[in-house]
Amino acid sequence: MPSLLSSPACLTVIWFLSWSLCPSHAQIGTDEVSGVQYGRLESNVTLECGRSEIGIPVEWRHNHSSVLPWHKVTSDGRLVLLHVNQSAQGNYSCYDNSGLLRSVRLRLGHPPGLLSISCRVPNHTHVHFSWRESVKTFLPAEFNATFRGKGQEGRPCIMDITNRHCDVHNPAFWLTIHMLSVTETNALGSQSTSIHVKLHELLKPDPPESVFVKEIEGFPMRLMVTWQYPSTWQRENAFILLFHIRYKPCGSKVWSEIFTEEDEVVISDALADHLHQVQVRARDNMNSESQWSEWTKQHLVRPWTAHTNPDTPEDTEPLDYDDDLFITEPKTSTMKTPNTVPGDEGNLGLVILLVLFSVFILTTVLSLIFIVWMRQRRHEHATKQELASMVKMKSIPI
Repeated sequence: MPSLLSSPACLTVIWFLSWSLCPSHAQIGTDEVSGVQYGRLESNVTLECGRSEIGIPVEWRHNHSSVLPWHKVTSDGRLVLLHVNQSAQGNYSCYDNSGLLRSVRLRLGHPPGLLSISCRVPNHTHVHFSWRESVKTFLPAEFNATFRGKGQEGRPCIMDITNRHCDVHNPAFWLTIHMLSVTETNALGSQSTSIHVKLHELLKPDPPESVFVKEIEGFPMRLMVTWQYPSTWQRENAFILLFHIRYKPCGSKVWSEIFTEEDEVVISDALADHLHQVQVRARDNMNSESQWSEWTKQHLVRPWTAHTNPDTPEDTEPLDYDDDLFITEPKTSTMKTPNTVPGDEGNLGLVILLVLFSVFILTTVLSLIFIVWMRQRRHEHATKQELASMVKMKSIPI
């Protein structure tokens, strides 16, 4: 027996059988899913069986199950799925008497629709576009975007497919109108969306950074506010920002405002011994058509007082308050001198002096009025006496 197995004829037969069987196993393994077919939701989708012959019955399976969605099988073995929905997705296999003929994966979705594109211009050298789909396609898509100024050739917008946005650097800002075109493509079709933008009107800086508000020792009606340019703004390119500061006592509905090109300001009319809300925003100083940045977060601070609690922080974390809600402070054991007139102590003496002067003026005026009235009465009385004397004299017989 060993000599028979080792004979050349036997080895040739064994080699031929192994060569012929291996490809068939490999073919079965690779035919589990031979490809992907895409179809449109809520429509009819036809799947080809492959090498089936007319008249030979075939069997279709969906994810290895013979239970299929609403369908029909044609005489040549094609499977027609009617009004498909998401549940019809999956792997479909076609069999006849000889075995597996074809296996395909079905994916369903919609062709692309128009995109909703938004534009953000944080400075003169950067334009950021983002978009969202008006139609949920349920299918993988590719995007291509081009950007050009009026009269210029198109240039690519640097894409970030994952986050659905693209960026343009160093645009021709001096041109009035620019156009962006974004094309979405999937297995069922493609769709282009174009928008026209005016960069000088969309210019909107990021909010100022490192905002800090503190009291000024010895001044109960003053606050110091400092900030820095947003890190995304190219200050070295001579583009100056205009800053807008607003502040009010907590609970008040009225904001006070200050505009400045500097990066700090002193509030000189704060309400003594009251907690204040302070915010800052910015805009391009040279372009009046540009937009204001968003407001910074609220900063809460109280002006300096002679009885300031050293454990109370000068500047706290920003908190959100309703403008109509009056904020009450927790009571402490620190005694405070009652003071119904807000202001410096020097102003109190001036007020007292003005009151005394007003009383003096009023007293003087009243005295003068009284003297004039008395003199008038005396004059009238003397006149009456003279008339009475004249009447008596006429009544005496001569």
